Amino acid sequence: MQKQLKHIAIFKSLSNDALLAVSNHSQEVSYPKGTILIRADKIEPYFYILKSGIARAYSDGENQQITFWFGESGSVLFSFNSYINDKPGYENIELLEDCILIRIRLTDLFSLYHANIEIANWGRKMAEQELIATERRLIDRSFKGAAERYQEFTDQSPALLKRVALKHIASYLGVTQVTLSRIRAGK
Repeated sequence: MQKQLKHIAIFKSLSNDALLAVSNHSQEVSYPKGTILIRADKIEPYFYILKSGIARAYSDGENQQITFWFGESGSVLFSFNSYINDKPGYENIELLEDCILIRIRLTDLFSLYHANIEIANWGRKMAEQELIATERRLIDRSFKGAAERYQEFTDQSPALLKRVALKHIASYLGVTQVTLSRIRAGK
């Protein structure tokens, strides 16, 4: 498992000893397209790293699902509320393709944090990066128009345009599918 982890970008900053410690608590798992990996209103006991495939995070609205995140190879998948507060999360994470993931039980991860300062700092930096990305998405959605958000999405994640249903992209951008079609037609 150590050799597999070494090739995933999120683990590259770890020393061989720290990587070995993490790999001793990691397991490779595979799930099919459509699997709801993390469910809202449930304490999630695992932390995942997406080795291959894509996923989306969403919340259920009154009559719709609101997609607020897409993950590609190398992304981390976890419920922030379960990770930080040991409480049920608010998000669902659905696999949009057959996926291979690295899974670590949160209790094992927290034990590693307590035993190894390098792994604790790695975990802190990973969580900080995820919070910064979340903040950026919130600010972009608040201050940028739909066409500008779509252009940034296509610039940053061109592969997702071919792999993700337009209804999920429209939801992520905060527009209807009709509006997204108009934006795409205007390009």
